[in-house]
Amino acid sequence: MPSASRTELRVGGLTSLSTCDWPGELAATVFCRGCPWRCRYCHNHHLQDAAAAPEMTWAEVLAFLRRRAGLLDGVVFSGGEPTVQGGIAAAIGDVRALGFRVGLHTAGPAPERLTPLLGLLDWVGFDAKARFGDYAAITGVAGSGERARESLMLLLESGVDCEVRTTVHPDLIDAAALGELAATLAELGVRRHVLQPCRAEGCADPMLGAADGAAFAALARPLAARYGAVSVRERA
Repeated sequence: MPSASRTELRVGGLTSLSTCDWPGELAATVFCRGCPWRCRYCHNHHLQDAAAAPEMTWAEVLAFLRRRAGLLDGVVFSGGEPTVQGGIAAAIGDVRALGFRVGLHTAGPAPERLTPLLGLLDWVGFDAKARFGDYAAITGVAGSGERARESLMLLLESGVDCEVRTTVHPDLIDAAALGELAATLAELGVRRHVLQPCRAEGCADPMLGAADGAAFAALARPLAARYGAVSVRERA
């Protein structure tokens, strides 16, 4: 097994057991610090600063995972944005050496960093935030949509099992835009597109709050009926 001391991963938190971060799997979730985007509905915005002090060391995470070997199906690297950390590939290797399957949450801001990771992964949860031309209104970063599209294409071409998720807030995306996004993803070959409502807890922009349930349903459910790849995931 690779030495833990050789892996430098800035950890922002650890969830010891999750049934939703990797649907269908019992997983531990490692939250990584750092993200180049500033999405208004982000509920983990406390992780955006890559320079902030880590909550725990990677060695401590590995010690926990060793105790959970045989009890968990896998480990998910989430964030923040895991792909922007230089130590992510080594961390994935450490986890695989313990016998765990590995999942990744990413929004695709760094396709050149995602590429070498794809062969190490069993599953990816990919955030598709809006129509690719509309990304800057969500992320606050010009050109972010082009980066996300490139990353998504690399993911789809890799054959790694994946789920594409879109967080829906009626103030940020209307029915027409959401429909165009669903159509585009279907054309690209996405087979699993999940729509989920924005949640209030930890939301970066307090003006957004939680998406109204009725408004979310009005946007999401017609698309689920129209596109076979689209489903709706209700959450608090």
